[in-house]
Amino acid sequence: MKIALDATYSLGSALSGVGVYCARLIAALVAAAPEWDFLLCYRSNRFFQALARPAPGRNVSRRLLEEPMNVLLPRRVDLFHGLNQRLPRYRFPRTISTFHDLLVLSGEYSTSEFRRRFASLARDAAARSDHMVAVSRHTATQVESLLGVAPARITVIHHGVDPVPEFSGEDLAAFRRRLRIERPFLLHVGAVQARKNIARLVEAFESLPPPLELVLAGSDGYQAADIHARIGRSSARRRIHTLGYVPPGVLERLYRSAQVLAFPSLEEGFGLPVLEAMSAGLPVVTSNRSALVEVAGDAALLVDPEDPAAIAAALDGALHDSEERGELIRKGLARAAGFRWSRAAQETLAVYGKLLGASR
Repeated sequence: MKIALDATYSLGSALSGVGVYCARLIAALVAAAPEWDFLLCYRSNRFFQALARPAPGRNVSRRLLEEPMNVLLPRRVDLFHGLNQRLPRYRFPRTISTFHDLLVLSGEYSTSEFRRRFASLARDAAARSDHMVAVSRHTATQVESLLGVAPARITVIHHGVDPVPEFSGEDLAAFRRRLRIERPFLLHVGAVQARKNIARLVEAFESLPPPLELVLAGSDGYQAADIHARIGRSSARRRIHTLGYVPPGVLERLYRSAQVLAFPSLEEGFGLPVLEAMSAGLPVVTSNRSALVEVAGDAALLVDPEDPAAIAAALDGALHDSEERGELIRKGLARAAGFRWSRAAQETLAVYGKLLGASR
């Protein structure tokens, strides 16, 4: 079997959750099915970057996507998988799309121009896909209700998670000195944008006394200026650190250094930071809605994200209630261990096999 994948989003210096999904799933698929051939396709802005890197396996080849010379590409593969809810203009024998979320359509989380472009691509992918993969039941429900897709055309396959490595005490102490964050701190991981609910997190944090600090790790997104202005007005502004995007090595050390992950997002298609934090033995406070309930299970404190007092109370419990804190750590480690990229790859290959009439 020859499978083509849109690998464009698997490359970049600052991978989003979608980028992590693409990179890790591709590697897991290639390893899990050495007898199949995988063609990794890249749009022109990433193709030459891809060629500068080693192929992820011997059963891998690479080529440009959406180029005039690729008019024969559909005849050379058995199935095309669009890993980010969009498809090239060519029609293939069989086509699958992964849907991560439809949050742009379900809330005011982007500009109207981006919403129009996103909606057009998502509707096209839904219409032309023989089958769809949704990364959560929440996303599958959105695809059904917002795009009119029959449930039988959707399979839910969760992300995996790479466990956060351990570091020595000396390493973490030196790391915190470099960042000038040596007091106990809450950690938020994700873009500084309206959907992440950071303004209410800041309000909740203001009720928690020093020396506790708050660290925000993530690049600026939609309405970031308003959020930074709210931080600037905060009575606790001297205890709030905005780091912007941080590379993986820094993020891993933040997970290992923090006291609690504070992730009261208004809506998520999956919520990978929840599992990353759990894998590091970090207690999690997150929202009682969207995919976060599905991902966190009973291993996190779930709160109403629109209630700053509830957020603050949960954070205080995760910080200071030793019995509750220990239980969150224990359950979180077990929860994260159940989300594996190898499992995601096997479930994805099963979808390929069903469409192609091939068993593995």
